[in-house]
Amino acid sequence: MKSTNPGYLKKIIYEHKYKLIITYILFTLEMNGDLLKPLFIGKAVNDLMVGSYKSLFIFLGLHSLWVIVGVIRMRYDTRTYSKIYNAIMLKFLSEKTEQEDISRLSAHSTLTRELTDFLEYDLVYVLEAVYNIFGSLVLLYFYDVKVVLLCMVTLIPISILSKYYGKKMSVLTHEKNNELENQVNTIATFDQTRIQQHYESLRKWQIKISDQQAYNFGIMEVVVAVLVGIALVISTQPTSEPLNQGELVGIYFYILKFNTGLDTIPYILEKYANLKDIIERITDFE
Repeated sequence: MKSTNPGYLKKIIYEHKYKLIITYILFTLEMNGDLLKPLFIGKAVNDLMVGSYKSLFIFLGLHSLWVIVGVIRMRYDTRTYSKIYNAIMLKFLSEKTEQEDISRLSAHSTLTRELTDFLEYDLVYVLEAVYNIFGSLVLLYFYDVKVVLLCMVTLIPISILSKYYGKKMSVLTHEKNNELENQVNTIATFDQTRIQQHYESLRKWQIKISDQQAYNFGIMEVVVAVLVGIALVISTQPTSEPLNQGELVGIYFYILKFNTGLDTIPYILEKYANLKDIIERITDFE
């Protein structure tokens, strides 16, 4: 099989660059609003403790704008990415007419849907993880530097674990997609033994992928639980600079956002492994 052709994805992005720019501008506005919400929740708590509703109204206004931008982005995304999917598939169908291509073309139809889903949904998760991790670190800096240092130390074991997970998922995803490419031809034989073996093989690879996800999830959650516990202890120690209730609320929410970003890393690596394999197959087919 040919090596991955990164230009394929770049070509798709370039052909639809203006629509994609708009959707990611909307997403950036949405994520900035989401990152600011814990800050204004904390300020609202502080103001409410002294009988003021000013920060509460500011928070509600911010939240309303965030909802409006999110609704617009999600509606726009569907229109953009469905058009990208149709363009790719029409290109395939106009060029592939040989009967022997049917099985692979059918599989690539499914894989192409996964590719456009990556652009519409998974790439959003990637950017959201980046915002949650680094945005939370920036805002936590204004609350307690020690908590920021703790979060950065946590990235070391997470990086090591993620590197292993990414390699493992690349192998498993490749094998599963190998089996998927033969699905139509296998079904067309009407050989019950071959068909049963095919679906049993798909099931085997899916189980292996699921097991790897479960093991990684367990380890990640242990690391996250330790991080939350230590961070909360540090931020509430008498030796630390006294914090009011609103600041503690802000720290708690930003730690959760940081953890949410960490939880997304395995999902991102899994989707990247699948995306890489899909692009290899599509470019090899052209």
